[in-house]
This record gives sequence, C-alpha cells and structure tokens, in this order.
Amino acid sequence: MRHETPTRLKTLLYGLLCLLCVPFVFPTWWMVTSSFKPVSEIFAFPPRLLPADWDDSAYGQVFRLQPFAGQYLNSLYIALVVTVGTMAVAAMAGYAFARIRFPGQNVLFVVVLLGLLIPSEVTIVPLFQMFHGLGLTDTHWPLILVPILGAPSVLATFIMRQFFISLPGELEEAARVDGLGRFGTFYRVALPLARPALGAVAIFTFLHSWNLYLEPIVYLSSPERFTLPQALTQFVDAYGGPMWNVQLAAASMTALPVLVVFVLAQRQFIEGLAHTGLKG
Repeated sequence: MRHETPTRLKTLLYGLLCLLCVPFVFPTWWMVTSSFKPVSEIFAFPPRLLPADWDDSAYGQVFRLQPFAGQYLNSLYIALVVTVGTMAVAAMAGYAFARIRFPGQNVLFVVVLLGLLIPSEVTIVPLFQMFHGLGLTDTHWPLILVPILGAPSVLATFIMRQFFISLPGELEEAARVDGLGRFGTFYRVALPLARPALGAVAIFTFLHSWNLYLEPIVYLSSPERFTLPQALTQFVDAYGGPMWNVQLAAASMTALPVLVVFVLAQRQFIEGLAHTGLKG
C-alpha cells in the first residue's frame, strides 16, 4: 500500500507531461509528415497524423528548384564559425571581467551589457552602410563578424563571467605557484573547467546563427550565397504562391541539425545555465 500512492502519482505526472508535450510536438510532427503529402491533403480537416499515400517527390524538388545543398552548407559553416568565434571571444572577455581587476571594470561591464538592450533592427542600416563601404555586401562576412562582436557575444560573455566568478580562487593560486602566467592559468586551468558554460554558449549561439533571417536578407542577394532561412522563402510557384509540400520538406531538413545539436548537448546546456546562476 505504501508504494501505490507514489506509483499512481508518478503515472499521473507522466500522463500530464505527455499531454503538455502535444502542443509542442504536434507542429513538428505535422511539418515532417506533411512534407510527404500532396498539397490537397496538407490542409485537410481533420488533419491526418500520417499521409494516406507517402510521396517523397517534394524532397527532390527542393534541390531542383534551388541550390539547396550549397545553401545548407552556407548555414552550416557560418553557424560553426560563429559558434567557435563567439566561444573564444566570450571565454576570454568573461575571464577578464571575472578575474582581472582594472579601473572602471564594473562600469565597462555594464556598458557591454547595454548592447543587449539595442535591437538588431536599430543597427542594421548603419552596419549595412559600413559593410557596403568595405565592399563586403553579398558576402558572408557580415553574418560572421556581427554575431561574434555583437549582442550574442555579449550574452555569452555574461554567462562565461558568471561561471568564472564561481570558480574557487585557490585554483589560480595553485597555478601561479606552478609558474603559470595569466594566459596559462586561463588556458590550462579555467577553460577546461568551463566546459558546461561553453556548452550552453555553443548551443544558443549555434541556434541564433542558424535561425538568422533579417541579416541575410539585408546583406545577401545571390541565391548561391543564401542561408537556409532566406532560402525557405524562395520555394514559390509561377504565380508567387507558396509550394507548401516543398517548403515543408525544406523546413524539415533545416530543423534536423538543431534537433541533433540539442539532443547531443542538452546536458551541457542545463549544467552550464545552472553554474551561471541563470536557472529559474
């Protein structure tokens, strides 16, 4: 009898969680399954959980109508470069704000954090003028440099700073006794211990870069240089109407790396936020 109540409670909680998952899982399920349906079946009511007749022709059209493979590689390499660059900048900046004492340190950190309050739409025009003057429009450089040196890097710097503040100072003292300088202490002691925080930074930076939409529209004009969010808007018929099954097929392939990254690194993401004091 003692175990009946906990078991029933656990079953009830699992059932409630499964019910709460439906609004989040169903759109993804509908997107993937609808990519195998004809257009007439996509908007049928009530919606079918599975296609009546599986048709994968939409996936072939994705690559025939657009240089989708190249656009996929564009998004992938840009997201990876931005992620690595942001991790490097944020780790060094966060360590400097956490461990190096200098005049105006807190004031400078507050000024840096103010970058989070400025919407990207406010700075997009002057940034475009700057990159246009440098001859870098219709290239991927703006999509790489702006995130690494902009607001995403500010948030990453904050997370890294909070993590390095939580590290015991005795670790650095022991490193100095062993003859390590400031950079050696950072590289050999602090950075290896910061893997959870780096995992959190890597995930949200990758997702932010992968989902960028406004910036590619502003900076890019050649289809072969498009990234995926911009490419998804190009699957239209001769009258300018959306090709729903083709768009859903492209969207399903676009969402795949995001799911893989989060599934593989969700533990590091949760641990990183827990160690930085951002957990709710």
